[in-house]
Amino acid sequence: MNLELSEEQNAVRRLAREFGEREIAPYAAAWDRAESVDRGIVKKLGALGFLGLTVPEEYGGSGGDHLAYALVLEELGRADSAVRGIVSVSLGLVAKTIAAWGSEEHRRAWLPRLCSGDALGCFALTEPGTGSDAGNLTTRAVRDGDAYLLSGTKTFITNGTWADVALVFARTSDSPGHRGISAFLVPTSAPGLTRREIHGKLGLRGQATAELVLDSVRVPAAAMLGPEGKGFSVAMSALAKGRMSVAAGCVGIAQAALDAAVSYASQREQFGKPIAGHQLVQELIADISVDVDAARLLTWRVADLIDRGQPFATESSTAKLFASEAAVRAAGNALQVHGGYGYIDEYPAGKLLRDARVMTLYEGTSQIQKLLIGRARTGVSAF
Repeated sequence: MNLELSEEQNAVRRLAREFGEREIAPYAAAWDRAESVDRGIVKKLGALGFLGLTVPEEYGGSGGDHLAYALVLEELGRADSAVRGIVSVSLGLVAKTIAAWGSEEHRRAWLPRLCSGDALGCFALTEPGTGSDAGNLTTRAVRDGDAYLLSGTKTFITNGTWADVALVFARTSDSPGHRGISAFLVPTSAPGLTRREIHGKLGLRGQATAELVLDSVRVPAAAMLGPEGKGFSVAMSALAKGRMSVAAGCVGIAQAALDAAVSYASQREQFGKPIAGHQLVQELIADISVDVDAARLLTWRVADLIDRGQPFATESSTAKLFASEAAVRAAGNALQVHGGYGYIDEYPAGKLLRDARVMTLYEGTSQIQKLLIGRARTGVSAF
């Protein structure tokens, strides 16, 4: 892998950094307190092409490779991971999945709107009783003539109250485990679908997270995404790439922690000199720096494999595992550098730590990633 970024990749990275510093970072603390990002950010993301990265231009996308996509998500994560999550889900989990699995009708109907920011998508897999055990979900899709009736509850759904389309996974047969699951594109305006925003989260407070309740929601049979009974494969293929998105966002959090720690340590004086001159503070900063570099390179490796058409699922789990845990360490070390000031929200360290913590939980917990990596290395399933 050539670690030197191309001119185009450097340009999109600069664009994302300037956008984050101008349109996101100055408002991140206020959005966190209010538990709501300014929804106007969505159209701005679309106008810059950030909601259409890697999607073919013929469907309204902005093209580009997966490394450019990872660079943008890193910069958005550096500014505010709540905004990064909007892109990760609407583009990474929904639009890319429609591009990969959808019919021509699906692509024409949804991709131009999703890529422009005229619409958002959400990924409705998790249920109150099935998180890591997604193969045993209970939402049902019952055939009714030329339509299906969907009933069930989904929870912890990012973009849930903002989305215009939900990628819903439901059981279409009584086949055991994941074999009976199918995927559907469900307009959130459909009768019988209600949404409730979840407040009081530890982190990513500005991001709209919701519970979706489907009560005999009717969708045409043509709304099925991919073959019947292959919904679990649709979900897992989306999550394999999605873990790279999370890893990239975690690199951004860790980079923000490094920036904050260095800035504060250079200004704060104790014992007659800036604390940056004390060896134990330098140790904390060095630990953050190593985590940033290692997480970034693991993430870039996944992007490179995807772009070259090589297998990447295990490497994606590796990057997600390391980067998410590294982001927690980095934010914790940054808070330690800040001392007591790190504990109040006038400074960014506390928010970074709260935002980082959920990264070890969603799109596959750290424990699930270890099981996937272990199975890949040994050939023995631990499930």
